[in-house]
Amino acid sequence: MNKKEVLQGIASSVQRFQDVEQKESFLFVLGALLSRIISLKKAAEIMEMEPDVLLKLLELMGIEFSYLSPEDVSIERNW
Repeated sequence: MNKKEVLQGIASSVQRFQDVEQKESFLFVLGALLSRIISLKKAAEIMEMEPDVLLKLLELMGIEFSYLSPEDVSIERNW
């Protein structure tokens, strides 16, 4: 099995989207979003959905996302 086949296999297991291209895009966008390379607004734009819809989707999938930086989250937790 080559790398492309492995990646397509992983992408196909994402149940929220119909076709493999959408699934691959979501996984790419998710990585960029969680790495803070792109904003939620940009991620939603790439996925062709509203930011609040993407945020709800992440929540339904059990993926925690915060607008706050890791330092801000730490401060909030210790407040």
